[in-house]
Amino acid sequence: MKKSSYRIPLFCIVTILYWFSMYSYVPILSTYAESLGASYKMIGLIVGSYGFTQMLLRVPLGILSDKIGKRKIFIIMGIALCFMSAIGMWIFKTPFWLLVFRSLAGVAVSTWVAYTVLFSSYFALQEAPKAIGIINSFTTIGQMSATLIGGYAAQYFGQASTFVLAAVGGLIGLLLSLFIVENNNVNADRQPLTLSQLLSVSKDYKLLLVSGLAIVVQFIIFATTYGFTPVAAKSIGASDVQLGLLATFSALPTVFTSAASGSFLAKRYSEKKMIVIGFIILFAACAVIPFIKNIYLLYISQAIGGIGRGLVYPLLMALSIKSVENSKRATAMGFFQAIYSIGMFLGPTFTGFVSDVLSLTWGFVLTAVLGLAGALISARFIK
Repeated sequence: MKKSSYRIPLFCIVTILYWFSMYSYVPILSTYAESLGASYKMIGLIVGSYGFTQMLLRVPLGILSDKIGKRKIFIIMGIALCFMSAIGMWIFKTPFWLLVFRSLAGVAVSTWVAYTVLFSSYFALQEAPKAIGIINSFTTIGQMSATLIGGYAAQYFGQASTFVLAAVGGLIGLLLSLFIVENNNVNADRQPLTLSQLLSVSKDYKLLLVSGLAIVVQFIIFATTYGFTPVAAKSIGASDVQLGLLATFSALPTVFTSAASGSFLAKRYSEKKMIVIGFIILFAACAVIPFIKNIYLLYISQAIGGIGRGLVYPLLMALSIKSVENSKRATAMGFFQAIYSIGMFLGPTFTGFVSDVLSLTWGFVLTAVLGLAGALISARFIK
């Protein structure tokens, strides 16, 4: 069998398993931590640690990957760390060790830059948007299947079983990743980035603007969907299956709106309008969470929030590399993802501290206000 006949399907399967391993336990992570005695502050730190390690490592890994011209080794390392993270959280049942091993998951996802760059290398240069669209779709499939199956596993086998599920997915993905095809020719004439080139990338105004807006998006998502929305749902009597469905309903609309936002919607209404509308939707979906007392209404709010996320995030990702020359795009994407990792860390951490000091309601309301700020900044500064 020729390389071209299996490398793309294999890569897509590994991508699904990579994200499956990362997200199988996410719907129950905050409530599981709470059951172990964690305060809102500690829950926020556990959820946010995933973003903290990404914030530190995304750029260095992007530069290192560019320098050596290899991607496969980072992919193998990333999915191996997914497996180790899940096993660690299953074995060590204390809030502190949850913090440690969820941080390790952040290290694992820091290799995502290598995934996107290697997969894009399988396509012609002019087909880069198509490649990103395909890989993002399989990312969402992995995340959705993980949260859905994880919810049922938690319901029938206990919440800790989700870590075993994640470990199994990671192990299978690790074995398959050994057969991924490295496209050695794509970077044959490339020169590693120098420090001055990195600084020039990081000073790009458009890159800084969209990266800052991405912080807001991730702040909201990780404060709510992957942070304290499950805690709010549990307080109104949601089961573990329903916690899994919450995350699934949040991700499902993203599959369709992500594809639409970067194609006919952006062309018809402009990227700027779509981003502004997306932020307004995120604001509204977040603001209503603490006032909902019915799980089915919470499903609807999460689905609406997923629409907003699907409108905003792919457009910001595309804009992050639009003005950057091809040889610097891996580092630019690493910079973009490192910057938005700040939101992954600050979102749940801020909301946890506010919720401990004031109340969970105030945590959601103040987080929602940030979404409104994102809409205003987008309307004013995106050209």
